[in-house]
Amino acid sequence: MKPPTGTWATVLLPIDEDDDLRWEHVGEQLDHLIGAGVDGVYTGGSAAEFWTQSEAEVDRLAELVAARCRTAGVPFQIGCAHPSPQVALDRLRRARELAPDAVQVILPDWFTVTDREAVAFLRRLADEAAPVPLVLYNPPHAKRVLTPAGYQRLCEEIPEIIGLKVGDGDDAWYEAMRPVMKRVSVFVPGHHLASGHRRGAAGAYSNVACLHPRAAVAWWQAIRDGHPDAMSVEARLNAFFGEFIQPLQHEYCNAALDKLLAAIGGWSTIGTRLRWPYFGVPAEHAEALRAVARERLPDFTSP
Repeated sequence: MKPPTGTWATVLLPIDEDDDLRWEHVGEQLDHLIGAGVDGVYTGGSAAEFWTQSEAEVDRLAELVAARCRTAGVPFQIGCAHPSPQVALDRLRRARELAPDAVQVILPDWFTVTDREAVAFLRRLADEAAPVPLVLYNPPHAKRVLTPAGYQRLCEEIPEIIGLKVGDGDDAWYEAMRPVMKRVSVFVPGHHLASGHRRGAAGAYSNVACLHPRAAVAWWQAIRDGHPDAMSVEARLNAFFGEFIQPLQHEYCNAALDKLLAAIGGWSTIGTRLRWPYFGVPAEHAEALRAVARERLPDFTSP
């Protein structure tokens, strides 16, 4: 199966005041993402609050994404992440029946797994998922963030891994990741995509697509085509994120910040609410930042 590349968009959870999912807004969101031309759609990442979803919701969301994407001819991946390895395995077995392009998984994170345990976990998942390949999601907030050597060992032991979702690093990190990038697609944070792609990254499971999927797709095309403005776009994004988004990490989780980005971009009806016990960024703060973004990032905000 061809390794994934490009700008992939997550499905965010529209939550009402009773903590229920607003399914009609999920469908609207999917229509928008597919219409924007993203390279793929995925479920069950951190931005989608995978740990809060019931098993019935996980299945309904996966089935909806599979049906819409298959009809549109858009690649899709199903997130099977869960802190419990047993629940993750059950989610993977059900996801396999939908024939996704890959399933996304995390390492178990109640107790940090050893190298031997990580291999045993992923080996079982790969066997159960076959012929569907794996994407390992190992974000910076994971209990165990692997080193480049650790990624290389896992990819050698588990050849069914076709992609990694990681936080990136400096030039030395990218140099150390070269052997890994020759084996699998390495996806870096969306707002680092231009510089990351120059150094070998294949794409992003993109927070920039949360901000504005159509603009994120246009930026990826500029990156891929070697347009000279691609790096200046990254500089503007990082300046905005550094000044207005990253300081909020002291009070809000990453899922809240991704929903905030969608509110700032103004393309969706998702809202900023998260499921209990987590707090989303207040809507009035999102609106204030939206006004700033119209000046700083006019190409990443809807009228």
